[in-house]
Amino acid sequence: MDENLSPPSASGQNDGPSVRRIGGALLGLLEGHVELLGLEIKEEKARTLRLLTYAALGLVFGLLLVIGLSSAIVIAAWDDYRMLAILGLCVLYAIGVAICFGKAKSQVRNQARPFHDTLEEMARNRERLLP
Repeated sequence: MDENLSPPSASGQNDGPSVRRIGGALLGLLEGHVELLGLEIKEEKARTLRLLTYAALGLVFGLLLVIGLSSAIVIAAWDDYRMLAILGLCVLYAIGVAICFGKAKSQVRNQARPFHDTLEEMARNRERLLP
């Protein structure tokens, strides 16, 4: 009579589907996390490329500024209007340098923590699964 009163899970018949459901749920969660991680890696790559582009342009404009200032010093003794043109170009290059480095600096300051969304999603899932 004691054998008839034992719960069905003791025989192991009901454990299979629940383990499969848990495994499927875990695989689904893992798939979502991997997809989110891939998107964040792609966004981080684009942000890094923009940052490097602004830095490279800033360096080019800085080099042009140095060349322009050097030309201004050499030509300082020449006619009056050449100096004004060279200094005008130097001001233009200086503005370009300031804009590029300003954008690069704001990109660095405003960046989110890497993989922030993935970490938040994993924390939410942990809260849901654990009591």
